[in-house]
Amino acid sequence: MKSLLFKNKVAILVLISLLTQYAVKSQETLYPFSEKNKYGYINKTGKVIIPAQFEFADRFHEDMAVVKQGGKYGFINATGKVVIQPQYDYKTDGYFSEGLACVRKGISYYYIDKTGKVVLEPKCEHAYKFSEGMARLQIGIKFGYIDKTGNLVIKPEYEGAWDFKEDLGRVKQSGKWGFTDKTGQTIIPFKYDQTFEFSEGLTNVRIGDHKNGKWGYIDKKGRPAIECQFDKVFMFSDGLACVRIGDYKNGKYGYIDKKGKMVINPIYSGAFFFNDGLACVSISPWVIGSFKDAKWQYIDKSGRIVISRKSDHAADFIDGLAYVSYDGIPAYIDKTGKIIWSAAPIK
Repeated sequence: MKSLLFKNKVAILVLISLLTQYAVKSQETLYPFSEKNKYGYINKTGKVIIPAQFEFADRFHEDMAVVKQGGKYGFINATGKVVIQPQYDYKTDGYFSEGLACVRKGISYYYIDKTGKVVLEPKCEHAYKFSEGMARLQIGIKFGYIDKTGNLVIKPEYEGAWDFKEDLGRVKQSGKWGFTDKTGQTIIPFKYDQTFEFSEGLTNVRIGDHKNGKWGYIDKKGRPAIECQFDKVFMFSDGLACVRIGDYKNGKYGYIDKKGKMVINPIYSGAFFFNDGLACVSISPWVIGSFKDAKWQYIDKSGRIVISRKSDHAADFIDGLAYVSYDGIPAYIDKTGKIIWSAAPIK
């Protein structure tokens, strides 16, 4: 009897171990790749998990990915199984967010669940993904927001609107930008010529036109956090924000902390957000007003170059890998600069 109980316990432990391994495997991050004009997915080690077979493949969101077959878009799961047949016309927000995907057929928009069931069918000119329980719609020429029941909780009275981030939505009235809460109450007055979404408790704002105006940051109560003094600034990411000193063509980019202190000097002709602790930067010069031939490297938060090999295009690190190009050959690299996958041999 004891032997039987022991064997049963062992079997249960083995089963639990296998289920745990399966759960870990099912959560494995997959990355789209292209081969002979077809798309598939690799894992973090560069192993092909889903062979190249689609006309297009996007990143996974909530264990589902948008793929294209026969000129239409549908969804696959992490095993490569088509779970929602290709039938939709593509739009930018057509991926799953908060359990629903915003899709389009012709001029009509729908919100579907992960079985493909239509959950909401808003009457609108444009619809966008859910973010923090709210989705923005364009109704006529104005923007408003619905909740997940389809209830229009903020009436379409704005000239422009963006997703809710950190409980606030960026909206525009009478040519100026401000922020609303989820009831439609104005939290930050409409007085900025440009703003972006909140990130890490701050948002970047501009006072003045796009040529002569200055950028700075405010907090979620609308209080100035960093004085409007820069020619261009971007959202905070990993505790740092990219800023530009000078105009679009001749200015240089560096990075500030949340006190406005320049922690990485503005020496770059191009720069992007910090992600996974690294940022993509370039010191390539503008040539006849063009930046198209720039080469890109990666720095850490001290400004030290950690990946010196120069990529043909800029790319953020996402979940440990970046999609780069060397001499026209697409490749994924890890945070050490090691090539994990490439479309062809790279010297």
